[in-house]
Amino acid sequence: MDKIADKRDTSLTKFHQASWNEPIIYELSVKGQRGVLVPQVSEKVALEVGDGVSSLPACMRRETPPDLPEIGQPQLARHYNHLSQENLGVDSNIDIGQGTCTMKYSPKVNDRLASGPKVADMHPLQPDGTAQGILEIVWRLGRLFGEISGLECFSVQPGGGTHGVLALASIVRAYWQKRGEEGRDTVITTFFSHPSDAACPIVKGYKVIVLPPDEEGLPDLEAFKAALDEHTAALFMTNPEDTGIFNRRIREFTRLAHEVGALCCYDQANANGLLGITRTVEADFDMSFFNLHKTFSSPHGCGGPAVGMITCRKEFRDCMPVPLVEHSPERGYYLDFDLPHTCGKVKSFWGVAPVVVRAYAWIMSLGAEGLKEASRVAILNNNYCMKRILDIKGASISFPAHAPRVEQVRYSWQKLKEDTGFGTADVSRRIPDFGTHYWSSHEPWVVPEPFTIEPSESYSREDLDAYCDVLKEIARECYEEPEVIRAAPLNSTVHHTSHDYFDDPERWALSWRNYRQKYTGYFQPRKK
Repeated sequence: MDKIADKRDTSLTKFHQASWNEPIIYELSVKGQRGVLVPQVSEKVALEVGDGVSSLPACMRRETPPDLPEIGQPQLARHYNHLSQENLGVDSNIDIGQGTCTMKYSPKVNDRLASGPKVADMHPLQPDGTAQGILEIVWRLGRLFGEISGLECFSVQPGGGTHGVLALASIVRAYWQKRGEEGRDTVITTFFSHPSDAACPIVKGYKVIVLPPDEEGLPDLEAFKAALDEHTAALFMTNPEDTGIFNRRIREFTRLAHEVGALCCYDQANANGLLGITRTVEADFDMSFFNLHKTFSSPHGCGGPAVGMITCRKEFRDCMPVPLVEHSPERGYYLDFDLPHTCGKVKSFWGVAPVVVRAYAWIMSLGAEGLKEASRVAILNNNYCMKRILDIKGASISFPAHAPRVEQVRYSWQKLKEDTGFGTADVSRRIPDFGTHYWSSHEPWVVPEPFTIEPSESYSREDLDAYCDVLKEIARECYEEPEVIRAAPLNSTVHHTSHDYFDDPERWALSWRNYRQKYTGYFQPRKK
């Protein structure tokens, strides 16, 4: 590897991932070890309240103590530090390769605000009167999103992006039930919209029509006209789509949908290039959702914690999930359950408070002009990367007739594959050797040998150059040093992985309990 590194004419970082071969925590468990000694209840307290267990009904008590690992505090800290050193993330590498997942830097002051005891120690069942601070932040965040989207009503109840789409589909279902129009049983979406925009309406019982792209990569307008009829319940679409292409004919789509009485639902999971530039209401959508994670400061978090903020026109308020956070001079900030046609709850409680706090802090620190500048820089970064990547031998862009792009681009290594036999999976295996990664989940492969880059506004020109230099170096290796690619990854914690292994459920386990069930007998105690 030193020989290879010496050939580089860029500032590529020499990197080797820590590899600890770390046991899982149950395997480190030693009977009798403790991280913290919990003080015993004093005699006086015990006389007053008992032992805290006997008063519970027998049906609620465990027959045996919970099977928890027993481990000292230094060993515990060491264990999790080892695991963290085997990870990559936005704080340890240039993470623009996460594609549509929008990895961006989250200011540490926002983490401090979100993790403080006034937020972290709250309980979601507290009476409204004891939760005025967080309810005010939720309410004020809703007002900010009223400005960002142009829509009047909001909810932070959904627990993520797809969950936000499901909430919109639930509102659509409740709205047509309220009107007695059960015959509206079809939803239309587009090929490069997020898959959630088809999956969630199907979960709610709708039939889904998927519009194909035209030669430019835009949703086919004529196919849309042909699909619309009196059975159309709603249009669900992402814009810009996952190709990074913004549909400049979006108002034509919403106009045609409204002409047949259908609702228009906007998936704005990736709004990073739109803030302060265009709004939901200007595209004439009836409702939308935004990811508070990703676009609004909270880390993506591998699926959570997350919030899919939904916004709606006021005529759909009584169909939204309950409760909504409202304010009046008489009641202060309160939870309103009085929605006569509500779609019900889409998640327990009423939102993920730390994510809401991060988003509120991020928006308030930037202000209106700051949000717009973040979007402008994200677009500039993306198009700069596109220029750099298209200069790399073997790389190309999907739908080359349409440029520039907004916040991301879907590229292709098809030419690289034809020339060298190496494709996107090979690049994905090699790239961790340079201390970064890229998103490779594009199934089904509509664009051949795909990869997606989304720089966001967080990264400097030096960061972008460093990442593009990595891609350029890997492409060079594919052409000139194929043995390096065949052996990759060389410096990562996980080397060549046999996919046959993952195809055989008998060879892996999802949990410690599942492992014991397979290999040691389900009720057999751990070895000490």
